[in-house]
Amino acid sequence: MQLKTFRGNSMADALAEVKKELGSEAVILHARTIRVGGVIGIGAKNQYEITASTGGAATEIKQPRIAPGGRPKGSTPAEFEPATFSNPTVNTINHAPATPAPAPATPTVPEQPIVQIPVQKPAVKSAAARLATRADLRPASEWAARSVDEELASIKRLVAQLLQEQRLSAARSGGLNPTIGMADPLASALIALTDRQVNANLASELVGEVRDALDPAELENESVVRATLLSRIAQRLRVTGGLTSPKGGRQLVIGVVGPTGVGKTTTIAKIAATYKLRHAKRVGLITCDTYRIAAVDQLRTYANIIGLPLKVALTPMEVSSAKAQLTDCDIVLVDTPGRAPADQRRLEELRRFLEAAGPSETHLALAACASEGLMRSAAQAFGKLGPDRVLLTKIDETDTLGPAFNILSELGLPLACVTTGQEVPDDMEGASAERFARWIFDHPAPTSANTDR
Repeated sequence: MQLKTFRGNSMADALAEVKKELGSEAVILHARTIRVGGVIGIGAKNQYEITASTGGAATEIKQPRIAPGGRPKGSTPAEFEPATFSNPTVNTINHAPATPAPAPATPTVPEQPIVQIPVQKPAVKSAAARLATRADLRPASEWAARSVDEELASIKRLVAQLLQEQRLSAARSGGLNPTIGMADPLASALIALTDRQVNANLASELVGEVRDALDPAELENESVVRATLLSRIAQRLRVTGGLTSPKGGRQLVIGVVGPTGVGKTTTIAKIAATYKLRHAKRVGLITCDTYRIAAVDQLRTYANIIGLPLKVALTPMEVSSAKAQLTDCDIVLVDTPGRAPADQRRLEELRRFLEAAGPSETHLALAACASEGLMRSAAQAFGKLGPDRVLLTKIDETDTLGPAFNILSELGLPLACVTTGQEVPDDMEGASAERFARWIFDHPAPTSANTDR
């Protein structure tokens, strides 16, 4: 048996060396991770070490040659002791006839002596061979193989995310550079994105795309790296470019849903004013938000200022009746009451109001100033109502749009509009992927006073 130790930068590299040196029948005895290089542990790198052998094959046993006289050739009577068979009744092989044969007419050949063949004891396996057990590790079915692959992929993603977050944390605290081998502009971009609370995996993917797209000279140019990164961020965002215009003389019904406190009523007033004052459309309002104190009065004040008809609906049936009274309007906006994401009963009630309104579009309103966890839970809860686009409100009230970018990337819904303040209708604009990318990367986020147009 041959024992050898192999090392590699990854477990796959070490296994490849084992197979190359010892062949596919090699037996893995031990595997571990070690740290090599560096000075007193700083700058050391992980390597994988595998101890393997060629297996515990027994030494070939040669059968003794039997010489005339009944013992092995080259042995003496004192040296040769025949082994005893396990069956006590049969311990020799007798080649003599079972019954006496009649005397032959010709001269007889002397009878051959009894030959006793020693039984060779099985070779004792080495300790390594006894410990090493060969097993078929292939999954039992295609479904099992797919399940194993998915589980391994999930573990790899989790480990990669943990390592990336650990390296970024060390970099911010003055430790090791998390992007060893990267150009300084690229490393700075990665840290800047994570400082803006962009998900570590998403930030790494974006920086990786930039690294793959540029040559070494361009990677040293900070302005080129920044422009390429902004382009990659913009490509991750889906936008509608603004509000939809009615087509073919058909009435456009827009429902707005979302959790409490995201500014749905004010946003609806901005949308209504934009359609009426900038696009000269006939706009009607329906409010179902009779739960919040003064909600109806707030929307009625906006309706009176802009000059719009307003209908109040307390039940789904009244929503259908109000819609029928606004058939001469090009656009009907439906304001719904805010609901807590965990309140399933109220969400089901809201579903009935929407079904009665029959909206052409359903906009999910999310507040950019909310935490990423709150935005995610709201998106998951209201996603059951079938929204087809997002309204991002209150971006003037947050110092980073990284969490909103994370949620938009997960949802996959296009962003229609963003609001940058409380002025009606000025502080609202159609979403632009390029501008949003600049807002994510630049710090702080825009306000109504500094928004570039």
